[in-house]
Amino acid sequence: MPRIALVTYDAGPAPSKDQDLPLLVRALRDAGAEAVAVPWDAPGADWGGFDLAVIRSTWDYSWRTEEFAAWVERCGTLTRLANPPGVVRWNTDKRYLGDLAAAGVPVVPTRYIAPGEPAELPDHQEYVVKPTSGAGARFAARYTHDEHETAVRQLKRMHAEGFTAMVQPYMRSIDSAGERALQFFGGRLLHASRKGAVLAPGTPYDADKVAHPDLEPWEPTAAELDVAERALAAVPGQPELLYARVDLVTGPDGQPCVMELELVEPNLFLWLHPESVPGVVEAVLAAAG
Repeated sequence: MPRIALVTYDAGPAPSKDQDLPLLVRALRDAGAEAVAVPWDAPGADWGGFDLAVIRSTWDYSWRTEEFAAWVERCGTLTRLANPPGVVRWNTDKRYLGDLAAAGVPVVPTRYIAPGEPAELPDHQEYVVKPTSGAGARFAARYTHDEHETAVRQLKRMHAEGFTAMVQPYMRSIDSAGERALQFFGGRLLHASRKGAVLAPGTPYDADKVAHPDLEPWEPTAAELDVAERALAAVPGQPELLYARVDLVTGPDGQPCVMELELVEPNLFLWLHPESVPGVVEAVLAAAG
């Protein structure tokens, strides 16, 4: 009987925001595995006692990136970690978009502003400022050229907290076509979803946001599938990935481009796609040996 840890965050007294977690634990147990949900920072957790640790919802890691990185390295020496430590390390910093672009993958154009660098912001188009390490639209906001001073204040706050900022043009297609998420598991397309715009005009960067508004099932186009597969093929070292989510938007040329490549703790939306649960269970059990 394989012992499998589904790695999550400590929600404290509040209910977990991971709707998939109890469903996946139950499905793995029904399939004969000894599956448990364990916070990544749980004191005294015996990671070496598991055959496989699957990162699922470590959704507080971007607040504690150095601590999380140390846990990833340690856990990876004690058991098999999915995804592998090198992949997690590369993917926790969204400067990976530059690597994808260098490999010829179409991505949303991105500039980076590190602490100490001047706040050079667009003066002719709507744009987004967000951190290179973040989740759930934390510290993300949408600006017009006449909101320059507000954007600068955001940069100062982010830099004071040690974050490097990324600046991207706001892809206006999101307002009409949404953002598409293609989920892969065990090397195969699992399912796809589409969500509406997250960043409403005028929403403060430090306000709580609905990370996946108006989520619905989606049938990916051939072009979307092609771009997603190209992004996965460009991951350095061509590692074996247990799971991946490729978030796509429509670019100015009408073609899909990568907004984010989620290889650490992507929400799988199994509650929206219950038909995908057996495929996930099969792939997790195979990874556990």
